[in-house]
Amino acid sequence: MDHAAFCMTTAGEVARYADLIDGADLTTAVPTCPGWDLLALTKHLGVVQRWATQMMRDGAIERLDFRKVDRNLPADPSGYADWMRAGGTALVAQLDAPAHTPVWTWGPEHSVGWWARRMAHETLVHRADAAMALGKTIDISPSVAVDGIDEFLENLPAAGVSFAPNVTELAGNGETLHLHATDADGEWMITLTTDGFTWGHGHGKGDVAARGRAADLLLLVYGRTEAKDERFERFGDSALLDRWLRLSAI
Repeated sequence: MDHAAFCMTTAGEVARYADLIDGADLTTAVPTCPGWDLLALTKHLGVVQRWATQMMRDGAIERLDFRKVDRNLPADPSGYADWMRAGGTALVAQLDAPAHTPVWTWGPEHSVGWWARRMAHETLVHRADAAMALGKTIDISPSVAVDGIDEFLENLPAAGVSFAPNVTELAGNGETLHLHATDADGEWMITLTTDGFTWGHGHGKGDVAARGRAADLLLLVYGRTEAKDERFERFGDSALLDRWLRLSAI
C-alpha cells in the first residue's frame, strides 16, 4: 500500500465507523475496551483524529498536549456520527500533503505518511471494537490486515517508550513465535532477545505458531480476540503466545 492508498483507507474507515454508530445506543458497553462504552470509544477516536490533524496543520515538531485539541464535542449524543465525519474530512485533508512532510509522531518515522498509515489502522481496529459491541459482522480486507500486522510490529517498540511500558518487558532468550495468514500472503517470525524482540517475514518453525485469516490475526495481535478462539490453529508453547499477547497490548 502506498500513501494514497492509506489516505483512501482512512477516509473509508472513518465513514464506516460513523455509519456504524449513527443511530446506535452510545451507552452500549465495548467488551474489547474494558470500562468504555461506545460514546467513550467514539470520543477517543475523534480526539485522536483531531490531535493528528492539528499537528499536521501546524507542522508541529513536538507533541501537542491533548488538552489543547480543538474537540468541539456535540451537545447531543445523536451528533457524534456527524462529528466523526467532520473530523475525518479535516484529517484526510491534512493527510493529502506529501508523505515525507515532517511532523511529530510517536512512532519511528516523523512524517505525514506515518500518520496516514497509523490512522488507517487505528480507525479500522476501533471500527472492529464498535462492530463487536453492536453484534455486527466485521469486514476487513486481507491485504489491509496484513499491512496492519506489519504496522503494529514496526511501531510496537516505540509504543513501549511512549505509552505502553509493558512492551518493554518483551524479551527472552531466542524464543520464537510464528503467525501465518491462511487467506493472504502473510507470515511473520518474531524472536525474543535479551534486548527485546526482532521480527521479519517468512516461513519457519516457531516455538509457538498461530494460523488463521489475516483479519483474525490482526485482531489477535491487537488483543481483540483470544488465541484459544476456534478461528485459530495453534501449535506449540501456548504460554509463550499468551505472554506475548499480554505484554504487547497497546
